[in-house]
This record gives sequence, C-alpha cells and structure tokens, in this order.
Amino acid sequence: MDNRTNFSEPKEVWKECLTLIKDNVPLITYNTWFLPIKPISVENDTLKIKVPNNFFVEWIEEHYNTLINKTIKLVLGNDAKLVYVIYEDEDDKLVDNGPLFEDALPKKTIIEVEPEESYESYINAKYKFDNFIKGEGNQLARAAAFAISENPGETSFNPLFIYGGVGLGKTHLIHAIGNKIIEKFPAKKVMYIPSDVFTNEFVDSVQNNTTNEFSNKYRNVDVLIIDDIQFLVGKEKTQDLFFHIFNNLHQSGKQIVLSSDKPPKDLKGLNERLISRFQWGLTADIQPPDFETRIAILRKKVENYGGMEITDEIIEYIAHNITSNIRELEGCLVKLLANATLNGKDIDFELAKKTVREISSVKQTNISIDYITKIVCEFFEVDENKVREKNRKKEVVMARQVAMYLSKKLTKSSLKTIGLHFGGRDHSTVIHAFNTVEQQIDGDLSLKETIDSIKNKIELSAA
Repeated sequence: MDNRTNFSEPKEVWKECLTLIKDNVPLITYNTWFLPIKPISVENDTLKIKVPNNFFVEWIEEHYNTLINKTIKLVLGNDAKLVYVIYEDEDDKLVDNGPLFEDALPKKTIIEVEPEESYESYINAKYKFDNFIKGEGNQLARAAAFAISENPGETSFNPLFIYGGVGLGKTHLIHAIGNKIIEKFPAKKVMYIPSDVFTNEFVDSVQNNTTNEFSNKYRNVDVLIIDDIQFLVGKEKTQDLFFHIFNNLHQSGKQIVLSSDKPPKDLKGLNERLISRFQWGLTADIQPPDFETRIAILRKKVENYGGMEITDEIIEYIAHNITSNIRELEGCLVKLLANATLNGKDIDFELAKKTVREISSVKQTNISIDYITKIVCEFFEVDENKVREKNRKKEVVMARQVAMYLSKKLTKSSLKTIGLHFGGRDHSTVIHAFNTVEQQIDGDLSLKETIDSIKNKIELSAA
C-alpha cells in the first residue's frame, strides 16, 4: 500500500523532502547545501529543483546521492525522478519568497542534470568494531581490518582475505570495515555482497543481456566486500568476470575485502589466477574463541540484552561447554532467556545446564555418520569404500573403528543404524569397535589427542 501524500505543489514536495533530509544529515550540511535549493516544478512524478551552479550538483551527488534519491521516492513514489536545473548566470539570485516556476523565471540557459543511479551498500549497521570482541584467535584479522578502514586502498592489505569456520565473526568483521569507511569517508562507495548473490545477479545479467551494466556496477565502487567467496568454486564464467572486476579495482587503488571458510590455497575448483590474486594482499584467519574471549562475548551479549540477570558461574559454565563458535554462544544465551521468560523461571544453574544440553543436542543432530566417515577417512588417508568392505588391513580397521566410535559419540543413531553404514555389520561389531577405541585411548595419550582433534574438526565444520 502506498502511504505517500499526494503533493501537487513543488514547494510542498520539497518541504516534505527537507523534513526527511534534515533528520539524516548534520545541521551545518543541511543549512549549507540543502536549504539554498529551490523547487521549480512537479510534473509526471519528476521534481525539478533549482541549484546555483554545477559544483552544487557534484557535491550533493558525491556525498548524498543515495539519501536524496531515497527521499524523493518516499515522497513521490517509486517512479519518482529528480532533475537539477542549473542557472549559470552569475547575476541570478536565489529567491526565498515561495516556489519558482520555469515560466516565471528569467530566460537563461538551463542545464538539466539527472542524478546518477542510486546504489545500496547493503552494509549491516549493527556490526561495528565497537561491538566486535577482540581475542587471541582474531587479533591479526581485526588489526588488519581496522587498518584498511582507516586508509582504504592505500595499505598493503589489498585484498584483505579473512577466513575461518562458521560462526566465528568473519561477517561481523567485514561489515565493521564497511561501517567504519562509510563513517570516515562518506564520499566513498562501499558495497557488500555475498558471493552467491553476486553469481545470481551475473546469471540474470546474461539472460537480460545487461552484463556491461552489471560489470560497471561493481567496477565503480571504492570498496568491494564479498562474503563467502568459496561459493564461486565451480562457476567458471562468474570467476572470469570477477577476475576482470578484481583487476580493474585493484589497479585503480580500490579496496577489496573477501571472506571464506578456507584459505585461498585450499579453494579447490577456483581458477589459479584468482587464487594468485587473492594472495597479493594479506590473508588472515579467525580461530575459535578461547575461554577468556568466550567469557567476554557472553558478558557483552548479556549487557546488550539489558535486564538479563545472569551470574558469573552460569556464564563460565556456558563458556566451558559451548566452545566451537560465537553463533552457538549467542544462540545459547537467547535460548536461556527464552526458556526463563516463557516458563516464568529465574535464570539459575539448572536451567543453564538444561539449555546447554538442548543446544548440544541440536548440534549433534546436524552431524551425520557419512560426514564422520568422510572426515575420519581423510585423516587416516583411507578410501571411504574400504571401511565398508571386509578389509582387514590395519589402517582400514583403525579408520573403521574410530569412525564407529565417533558415530556413537556424536550422533543419536542406534548401534544397528551405525552398523548398516559400515557394510551392514551388526550391532555387536559396533560395540566391539567402541570398546576397543575406549581401551586404546585410556593407554595411549597420543591416540586420545588424535581422536579429540578429529572430533573437534567434525563439530566445528558441522556447527
């Protein structure tokens, strides 16, 4: 439903626009650049406004293009257009007594300038450096991110390639870069886009024969931030186009920021020339938060929620038991608050333990026996098919028993179901494998560390 006011007088239209603009710009900017503008006419959803010279247009376009385009569409509707009318005669003075119409104005050369196409940055305003918890696992990535925010395109960190597992703060950090640059350099065009959206837009542009427009859209930004670049793997035509966009931006001194779940060298299926360029700047990883960082994250979240009373004992309990990523920590707090609120209970230790168990249970259901087998076999360098066959080679038996052991530990599958996944073996074979591994762990610290490492990798990847 269109709730906009049906304005017919240009003065009324511009007055409404000014009301919206004033709330979004500093007062000195409003008085200097917007108050002197005078409305001329409104016709067919097009508002013409009078400005004193071309510099006026260029400054507004450079600094507040998006704001002024959004405003005119809010007031006149989605099809609205704005046209600047420039009077170049130096003797012409702006008049303050009401709207000016073209037929009442002196006959002078008029240059009409339509604003450039508005663009959207898609930066999430809630992700900032101020609410990003710094820890040992993200120290380098955060420092580099802050450095390029202070001087985009001018550091050796171009591109900045941030990688790490799910829920560790990559997306928060790259949005924080965008927010800082927008705040410090309002004239710069900053654009964030997930790589799958980039690919879909490219496919649409091919279908609509608008690939040049698509390419120019990204070549014309000052800072390009692409999330989850790993999703370009296998998309050769999209990779080719992005290669040229990347080169154009880099050669022009524009800043490029990329995130991924793996470092560039591990992105199998990505063009080698792209991988090479991704390594031109700085590659920084984000590791799972350590205990102290998890405590700090939880305390910050409790503070943000407001009115949530939770003891240090409970915070430490959650931090000890939810270890893989930040998203799970936040999810645990939200669930804890929901359990307390909906059931009319206080947030006590028993409720915290119940909530942590529920979160852990959800995590386990996301881990499949097939996925466990894949990770185990990769670790022991054994073909997955071999563990399902009647193969008695020592390395195959070891991989099979460890995979069965972890399947029982990390899933809710029955012994019979686990056995079926390993060549139709019965439940007694699974019990034997589990007990064998348990006994070996008790007497072999090195094996225990190995299995813990595999287990952590499975939990982190599946989280």
